[in-house]
Amino acid sequence: MPDTTTATTVDLTELSAARGGSRRLTGHLTRPVGAGPWPGVVVVHEALGINDVMHRQAERLARAGCLVVMPDLFTDGGTVRCLVPTFRAALSGHGRAFHDIEAARTHLAQDPDCTGRIGIIGFCMGGSFALLAGNDGEFDAASVNYGRLPKEPDRALAGSCPVVASYGARDRTLPGTARKLEASLDRLGVVHDVKEYPEAGHSFLNDAEIGPRALRPLMRVAGIRPHPESAVDAWRRIDGFFATHLKVEDQKG
Repeated sequence: MPDTTTATTVDLTELSAARGGSRRLTGHLTRPVGAGPWPGVVVVHEALGINDVMHRQAERLARAGCLVVMPDLFTDGGTVRCLVPTFRAALSGHGRAFHDIEAARTHLAQDPDCTGRIGIIGFCMGGSFALLAGNDGEFDAASVNYGRLPKEPDRALAGSCPVVASYGARDRTLPGTARKLEASLDRLGVVHDVKEYPEAGHSFLNDAEIGPRALRPLMRVAGIRPHPESAVDAWRRIDGFFATHLKVEDQKG
């Protein structure tokens, strides 16, 4: 099968530092093969950082016709030092990680191969970032995948861009989150598509298990595992939502 994407590392430091973000920031740019321009998508990684699964998620979006940048939120310090403050930022709605995400968005906006319509998608911790970053008026659509809600969702999500969100009913870390998010978006009048999958748990969109091998049995008990059947439908909804709000033209054929 011929390659349909190309991937390179990009330096986002200048854009991030100018906004008060990380002093050092790299990202991964994945672009469809062929002639642009394409809509842009910022991918925000899981709490465990960028791994092969996250790279494949970025590649999938590029194959679907999106110009993709995935910033490494742990560039400036590594996973161990950055995880806790980055996770706190995801829940509070402010912190340097949001400036890093904006740097990635700006990089896409400045790329001549980007149409100027830009979405954001996040997984796990990244889902929380995608949810909150979508209310600053800079993104045209947000895909939130098993992300935590802020303490005051109605206040935090006011003015949000359209949201497509996916959760698993067997996710023991986020009970009732899909229902609460949908109710908040209803009250706010935000265009949305929120769905909870009965057989899925946390990280169900991953195509492989992640994390230290010794901990994977415990993660399965906690409901953290892939669920391919639910993932197929979730990606169908995400693709359709982005096609509507980002004007994505499918490049796979």
